Amino acid sequence: MTQPLRIALVDDQDLVRSGFHMILDAQKDMSVVGQACDGIDVLPMVKTTHPDIVLMDIRMPTLDGISATRAVLDTHPDLKVLILTTFDLDDYLVAAMQAGASGFLLKDATAPELLAGIRAVARGDSVVAPSATRRLLKQWFAPTGPVEAPRAHSGSIEALSDREREILTLIGRAMSNNEIAQHLDLAESTIKSHINRILHKLELRDRAQLIVLAYESGLVRVGE
Repeated sequence: MTQPLRIALVDDQDLVRSGFHMILDAQKDMSVVGQACDGIDVLPMVKTTHPDIVLMDIRMPTLDGISATRAVLDTHPDLKVLILTTFDLDDYLVAAMQAGASGFLLKDATAPELLAGIRAVARGDSVVAPSATRRLLKQWFAPTGPVEAPRAHSGSIEALSDREREILTLIGRAMSNNEIAQHLDLAESTIKSHINRILHKLELRDRAQLIVLAYESGLVRVGE
Protein backbone atom coordinates (compact mmCIF):
# COMPACT_ATOMS: atom_id res chain seq x y z
CA MET A 1 0.00 0.00 0.00
CA THR A 2 1.32 3.45 -0.97
CA GLN A 3 2.18 5.63 2.00
CA PRO A 4 0.13 8.84 2.36
CA LEU A 5 1.74 12.08 1.26
CA ARG A 6 3.34 13.76 4.24
CA ILE A 7 2.32 17.42 4.26
CA ALA A 8 3.44 20.35 6.40
CA LEU A 9 1.42 23.55 6.80
CA VAL A 10 3.08 26.96 7.22
CA ASP A 11 0.78 29.92 7.84
CA ASP A 12 0.58 32.54 10.56
CA GLN A 13 -3.23 32.27 10.77
CA ASP A 14 -4.47 29.47 13.03
CA LEU A 15 -7.84 29.27 11.28
CA VAL A 16 -6.20 28.84 7.87
CA ARG A 17 -4.00 26.02 9.12
CA SER A 18 -6.94 24.36 10.88
CA GLY A 19 -9.08 24.52 7.75
CA PHE A 20 -6.36 23.03 5.55
CA HIS A 21 -5.63 20.41 8.21
CA MET A 22 -9.24 19.18 8.23
CA ILE A 23 -9.40 19.00 4.45
CA LEU A 24 -6.09 17.18 4.02
CA ASP A 25 -6.42 14.71 6.88
CA ALA A 26 -9.78 13.64 5.47
CA GLN A 27 -7.95 12.25 2.41
CA LYS A 28 -6.73 8.66 2.46
CA ASP A 29 -3.60 9.58 0.52
CA MET A 30 -2.58 12.59 2.65
CA SER A 31 -1.44 13.18 6.20
CA VAL A 32 -0.52 16.45 7.92
CA VAL A 33 2.72 15.77 9.79
CA GLY A 34 3.82 19.23 10.86
CA GLN A 35 2.79 22.86 11.24
CA ALA A 36 4.55 26.20 11.66
CA CYS A 37 3.22 29.72 12.15
CA ASP A 38 6.32 31.54 10.92
CA GLY A 39 8.99 31.02 8.31
CA ILE A 40 11.67 30.98 10.99
CA ASP A 41 10.22 27.71 12.29
CA VAL A 42 10.09 25.91 8.94
CA LEU A 43 13.60 24.45 8.84
CA PRO A 44 13.53 22.82 12.30
CA MET A 45 9.98 21.58 11.67
CA VAL A 46 11.01 19.97 8.37
CA LYS A 47 14.02 18.33 9.99
CA THR A 48 11.84 16.62 12.61
CA THR A 49 8.72 15.77 10.57
CA HIS A 50 10.20 14.90 7.11
CA PRO A 51 7.31 16.10 4.92
CA ASP A 52 7.04 15.46 1.19
CA ILE A 53 5.29 18.76 0.50
CA VAL A 54 5.14 22.08 2.34
CA LEU A 55 2.17 24.41 1.86
CA MET A 56 3.80 27.80 2.39
CA ASP A 57 2.22 31.18 3.06
CA ILE A 58 4.14 34.23 1.84
CA ARG A 59 3.61 36.94 4.43
CA MET A 60 4.59 35.95 7.96
CA PRO A 61 5.79 38.03 10.94
CA THR A 62 9.49 37.14 11.30
CA LEU A 63 10.61 35.31 8.16
CA ASP A 64 8.56 35.48 4.95
CA GLY A 65 7.65 32.44 2.89
CA ILE A 66 10.06 33.29 0.09
CA SER A 67 13.08 33.32 2.39
CA ALA A 68 11.79 30.20 4.15
CA THR A 69 11.37 28.43 0.80
CA ARG A 70 14.91 29.30 -0.24
CA ALA A 71 16.35 28.16 3.10
CA VAL A 72 14.52 24.85 3.25
CA LEU A 73 15.26 23.93 -0.38
CA ASP A 74 18.95 24.69 0.12
CA THR A 75 19.10 21.90 2.69
CA HIS A 76 16.26 19.68 1.39
CA PRO A 77 16.37 20.00 -2.43
CA ASP A 78 13.95 17.10 -3.01
CA LEU A 79 11.22 18.74 -0.94
CA LYS A 80 8.27 20.27 -2.81
CA VAL A 81 7.00 23.70 -1.77
CA LEU A 82 3.56 24.86 -2.87
CA ILE A 83 3.08 28.59 -2.32
CA LEU A 84 -0.33 29.87 -1.23
CA THR A 85 -1.03 33.43 -2.27
CA THR A 86 -3.73 36.05 -2.68
CA PHE A 87 -4.21 38.48 -5.56
CA ASP A 88 -2.58 41.37 -3.73
CA LEU A 89 0.70 39.47 -3.31
CA ASP A 90 1.55 38.91 -6.97
CA ASP A 91 4.86 40.82 -6.82
CA TYR A 92 6.24 38.27 -4.38
CA LEU A 93 5.68 35.33 -6.72
CA VAL A 94 8.56 36.29 -8.99
CA ALA A 95 10.96 35.87 -6.09
CA ALA A 96 9.17 32.71 -4.97
CA MET A 97 9.76 31.16 -8.38
CA GLN A 98 13.41 32.09 -8.19
CA ALA A 99 13.53 30.47 -4.74
CA GLY A 100 12.48 27.14 -6.25
CA ALA A 101 8.78 26.81 -5.40
CA SER A 102 7.00 24.02 -7.29
CA GLY A 103 3.78 25.94 -7.73
CA PHE A 104 1.36 28.64 -6.67
CA LEU A 105 -2.28 28.39 -5.65
CA LEU A 106 -4.66 31.08 -4.53
CA LYS A 107 -5.87 30.87 -0.96
CA ASP A 108 -9.47 31.02 -2.15
CA ALA A 109 -9.01 27.86 -4.25
CA THR A 110 -11.70 25.25 -3.74
CA ALA A 111 -10.91 22.08 -1.80
CA PRO A 112 -10.81 19.97 -5.02
CA GLU A 113 -8.42 22.50 -6.60
CA LEU A 114 -6.15 22.42 -3.55
CA LEU A 115 -6.11 18.62 -3.43
CA ALA A 116 -5.50 18.34 -7.18
CA GLY A 117 -2.64 20.84 -6.90
CA ILE A 118 -0.97 18.92 -4.08
CA ARG A 119 -1.25 15.62 -5.96
CA ALA A 120 0.14 17.21 -9.13
CA VAL A 121 3.15 18.60 -7.27
CA ALA A 122 3.70 15.19 -5.66
CA ARG A 123 3.85 13.66 -9.17
CA GLY A 124 6.56 16.11 -10.11
CA ASP A 125 4.34 18.52 -12.04
CA SER A 126 4.28 22.25 -11.42
CA VAL A 127 1.06 24.01 -10.51
CA VAL A 128 0.35 27.63 -11.33
CA ALA A 129 -3.11 29.14 -10.91
CA PRO A 130 -4.02 30.49 -14.39
CA SER A 131 -5.42 33.75 -13.02
CA ALA A 132 -2.25 34.37 -11.02
CA THR A 133 -0.14 33.49 -14.06
CA ARG A 134 -1.85 36.08 -16.25
CA ARG A 135 -1.41 38.82 -13.66
CA LEU A 136 2.22 37.92 -13.04
CA LEU A 137 3.15 37.88 -16.70
CA LYS A 138 1.52 41.25 -17.28
CA GLN A 139 3.88 42.61 -14.62
CA TRP A 140 6.97 40.73 -15.85
CA PHE A 141 6.63 41.61 -19.51
CA ALA A 142 4.67 44.86 -19.52
CA PRO A 143 6.32 47.52 -21.72
CA THR A 144 6.32 50.09 -18.91
CA GLY A 145 8.82 49.04 -16.32
CA PRO A 146 8.16 45.39 -15.35
CA VAL A 147 9.53 43.82 -12.23
CA GLU A 148 12.62 41.69 -12.82
CA ALA A 149 11.50 38.36 -14.26
CA PRO A 150 13.47 35.18 -13.64
CA ARG A 151 15.51 34.10 -16.64
CA ALA A 152 13.98 30.73 -17.25
CA HIS A 153 16.12 28.93 -19.76
CA SER A 154 19.63 27.74 -20.36
CA GLY A 155 18.78 25.72 -23.48
CA SER A 156 17.38 27.08 -26.75
CA ILE A 157 13.85 26.62 -28.09
CA GLU A 158 15.50 26.04 -31.47
CA ALA A 159 16.20 22.53 -30.18
CA LEU A 160 12.47 21.81 -29.97
CA SER A 161 10.44 20.06 -32.63
CA ASP A 162 7.37 21.77 -34.11
CA ARG A 163 5.10 19.69 -31.88
CA GLU A 164 7.15 20.55 -28.80
CA ARG A 165 7.02 24.26 -29.61
CA GLU A 166 3.26 23.97 -30.04
CA ILE A 167 2.92 22.33 -26.64
CA LEU A 168 5.21 24.92 -25.05
CA THR A 169 2.95 27.64 -26.47
CA LEU A 170 -0.13 26.03 -24.92
CA ILE A 171 1.66 25.66 -21.58
CA GLY A 172 2.40 29.38 -21.78
CA ARG A 173 -1.33 29.98 -22.08
CA ALA A 174 -1.71 28.22 -18.70
CA MET A 175 -3.44 25.17 -20.15
CA SER A 176 -3.33 21.94 -18.16
CA ASN A 177 -2.04 18.66 -19.59
CA ASN A 178 -5.63 17.46 -20.01
CA GLU A 179 -6.64 20.65 -21.83
CA ILE A 180 -3.60 20.41 -24.13
CA ALA A 181 -4.39 16.76 -24.86
CA GLN A 182 -7.96 17.64 -25.81
CA HIS A 183 -6.84 20.61 -27.90
CA LEU A 184 -4.34 18.52 -29.87
CA ASP A 185 -6.43 15.33 -29.87
CA LEU A 186 -3.63 13.37 -28.19
CA ALA A 187 -3.46 11.13 -25.12
CA GLU A 188 -2.57 12.91 -21.88
CA SER A 189 0.31 10.45 -21.40
CA THR A 190 1.71 11.60 -24.76
CA ILE A 191 1.57 15.22 -23.62
CA LYS A 192 3.41 14.32 -20.42
CA SER A 193 6.13 12.58 -22.45
CA HIS A 194 6.52 15.63 -24.67
CA ILE A 195 6.77 17.94 -21.64
CA ASN A 196 9.45 15.75 -20.06
CA ARG A 197 11.47 15.94 -23.29
CA ILE A 198 11.01 19.71 -23.45
CA LEU A 199 12.25 20.11 -19.88
CA HIS A 200 15.26 17.90 -20.63
CA LYS A 201 16.16 19.70 -23.86
CA LEU A 202 15.87 23.14 -22.30
CA GLU A 203 17.46 22.14 -18.99
CA LEU A 204 14.50 23.50 -17.05
CA ARG A 205 13.15 22.44 -13.68
CA ASP A 206 9.38 22.65 -13.97
CA ARG A 207 6.23 23.93 -15.64
CA ALA A 208 6.49 27.36 -14.05
CA GLN A 209 9.78 27.98 -15.87
CA LEU A 210 8.22 26.75 -19.12
CA ILE A 211 5.47 29.37 -18.78
CA VAL A 212 8.04 32.14 -18.33
CA LEU A 213 10.08 30.85 -21.28
CA ALA A 214 7.00 30.86 -23.54
CA TYR A 215 6.66 34.59 -22.87
CA GLU A 216 10.37 35.41 -22.93
CA SER A 217 10.74 33.76 -26.34
CA GLY A 218 7.65 35.43 -27.83
CA LEU A 219 5.67 32.23 -28.33
CA VAL A 220 2.93 33.76 -26.20
CA ARG A 221 2.19 37.45 -25.69
CA VAL A 222 0.43 39.17 -22.84
CA GLY A 223 -3.27 39.45 -23.58
CA GLU A 224 -3.46 36.36 -25.79
